[in-house]
Amino acid sequence: MGWEQEAFVRSLSSLSANTVDAYRRDVRDFVVWAERAQLDGPAGVDRLVLRRYLAFLTTRGVAKRSIARKAAALRRYFAWLTRTGALASDPARRLTAPKGDGRLPQVLKTEELDTLLAEGADDGPIGRRDRAVIELLYGSGLRVGELCSLRPADVDLVRGQLLVWGKGSKQRQLPMSESSVDAVREWLRDGRADLATTDTPADAVFVNRRGHRLTPRDVRRILDRRAASPTHPHALRHTFATHLLDGGADLRAVQELLGHQDLATTQLYTHVSKERLRSVYDGTHPRA
Repeated sequence: MGWEQEAFVRSLSSLSANTVDAYRRDVRDFVVWAERAQLDGPAGVDRLVLRRYLAFLTTRGVAKRSIARKAAALRRYFAWLTRTGALASDPARRLTAPKGDGRLPQVLKTEELDTLLAEGADDGPIGRRDRAVIELLYGSGLRVGELCSLRPADVDLVRGQLLVWGKGSKQRQLPMSESSVDAVREWLRDGRADLATTDTPADAVFVNRRGHRLTPRDVRRILDRRAASPTHPHALRHTFATHLLDGGADLRAVQELLGHQDLATTQLYTHVSKERLRSVYDGTHPRA
């Protein structure tokens, strides 16, 4: 039997587009490696083969976090092959990989955040859009894909609320800050029409210079233009969560706002907050 890669990818309909793309690449890379090892299909793969592949990735200097994700993709792939009857048993069951390096999320400093949120000299449609994008990423803690997918019907400027479709097509309702409401209202009223074309999708809140729906790559370019140093869009989400916890927000409330399925994922931000508190202590206490 063949590797059935495309059929597997089609089965991932509940995952985000970014996760699907990552799993597609991960399985494709494994198949290329396996075929070089003279394997012509999944039936020839056993646990030892999978362990050798992970060891190969390690020798090539692939980061531990990337290897862990590739192992997760292979577990899902072989579980799907077993579930559909293509394999009698699952060779990837309990497949483990080196744990990630435990890096703490990047949290923006006050001056970095001020630079991003500054209104600046550009009061045209691009400047209005960029301010609205950054206000939402920081003010509501959106994932960049969630922001790009926003539809006009998802934005309630009167009540200051957003309806967001997160990972696994899970829906959650988020509050908007006053600054976000003002920035989005200004963009929709005085900016979007200037960039829209006859091909612009009516259900896209944010569009790029060509009138197409804004993409994650477009958002990264926005930050590249406005940030004083390289800043990933996810850093604004990290900063949102950390600032809430620093201000005394309940951990489970932050979990709901971020759309995390597992509380342990949200707990990572408590370590960030402790690091920030230690930094403040070390820099200000006379006995530190």
